[in-house]
Amino acid sequence: MKKILIINGPNLNLLGVREPGIYGKSSFEEYLPKLKASFTDVEISYYQSNIEGELINKMQEVGFTFDGIVLNAGAYTHTSIALLDCIRSIKCPVVEVHISNVHQREEFRHHSMISAGCKGVICGFGLNSYKLAVEALTDND
Repeated sequence: MKKILIINGPNLNLLGVREPGIYGKSSFEEYLPKLKASFTDVEISYYQSNIEGELINKMQEVGFTFDGIVLNAGAYTHTSIALLDCIRSIKCPVVEVHISNVHQREEFRHHSMISAGCKGVICGFGLNSYKLAVEALTDND
């Protein structure tokens, strides 16, 4: 059974409350059981932190034993060389995810500091972006 960790960064603990016109009306905790039900043959774990160093610690903790990480780094996407260095240092692949289409938003959101270390980037499909990322990490083709 493959093991995938979903990591959400800063302010994503407020999904369902924070700017529902952009991020939707569902919390991640409400969405997670639906996601797990779509992948009964995958062990999906979830972690959220508003603190950059805690995100790095978690990736280092699982990055050599899990089969993949789905990372929504939130605003750290656009600022964190430390997250990029961590992604490049671990063994398992990382897929960068965004709920909104960042390219339709403010100019500063158009550049990702972490994309260069990731297997791929998925954005703009709402919470379904996570499902697409898990599919990418578990596809055996």
